[in-house]
Amino acid sequence: MQKIKYFLWLMIPLLWSCSNQEDEYVNIPLEFTVPSNFPALAYNIAQNPPTEKGFELGKKLFYDGRLASDGVVSCGFCHIQANAFTHHGHTVSHGVDNAQGTRNTPSIQNLAYQTVFMYDGAADHLDLQPLIPLKSVIEMNGDLNAILKMMKADKEYQKLFGQAFDDGAITTENMLKALSQFMVMVTSSNSRFDKYRRHETGGTLTADELAGYDLFKSKCASCHATDLQTDNSFRNNGLAVNPMVNDVGRYKVTELASDYYKFKVPSLRNVEVSGPYMHDGRFGTLEGVLDHYESGIENSATLDPILKQNGKLGISLSETDKKQIIAFLKTLTDQQYLTDKRFSEY
Repeated sequence: MQKIKYFLWLMIPLLWSCSNQEDEYVNIPLEFTVPSNFPALAYNIAQNPPTEKGFELGKKLFYDGRLASDGVVSCGFCHIQANAFTHHGHTVSHGVDNAQGTRNTPSIQNLAYQTVFMYDGAADHLDLQPLIPLKSVIEMNGDLNAILKMMKADKEYQKLFGQAFDDGAITTENMLKALSQFMVMVTSSNSRFDKYRRHETGGTLTADELAGYDLFKSKCASCHATDLQTDNSFRNNGLAVNPMVNDVGRYKVTELASDYYKFKVPSLRNVEVSGPYMHDGRFGTLEGVLDHYESGIENSATLDPILKQNGKLGISLSETDKKQIIAFLKTLTDQQYLTDKRFSEY
């Protein structure tokens, strides 16, 4: 009996030591490199550097339907990876109780290079952007207090928050920072076009694709600028106003008359798989988009001047021009990003 007691006393410190080692997990920083053909970061990554557990926590939050009032609609419900994190096939997004929004789900890619978010620029910081869909009654209809209560009662969330942040606190601020860490890492930079630009193996473009790139640079790149394929500006691109919705775009945020019907220029990266197109998903094909720019522009007080030059509306495009531009646009498809297991739910 004496020997057994002595053995147990020896084992207790050892078990305590093992427990402490698990509790004292050292969070591992994740490498984040700006591709050589990309502009500088807009997000201050030094203030919220991605880490192994911060990313893991952000990913869990991104795919957790319990953040919504119905327990089903997660961020990933409308942002599907295989379609550049868009709601493929849906003209506008669908939320809790199958409520329909008024805008098409935008892609999630290269958000760390952007300064404003949403089609109307309602968010000007990546850490704050998730609050908009979280609290929207037609998207996730989430209650922050209920979300915090759920996470505090969940052992996995308790562990992940404890490992991801120095204070280990389950707070709204840490939740949003974790979501940002996940979104910062969701980068698309390895399309065939990227490899062409960086003179890497696999970056060969065909004659039609190169011709399409030249056309794109002369006719499209003033808005879809840099290798991010957007200048992050707000523009009225001549879409006919839907009287049933009358979405006024950027004006909703600024209340400046000059911003009527202006929407954020979307990136064209992975555009081959992210249809339907425009802020309201009105065009189902890339051909339809180019037809609009060639002959469907509607004049208005805030129409972008680029689309009204020398008294003519639109952009001159032949059928061959359209085919070659589309051939180029398909070189922007990044299969690595679309299939990267780090970003997937399972």
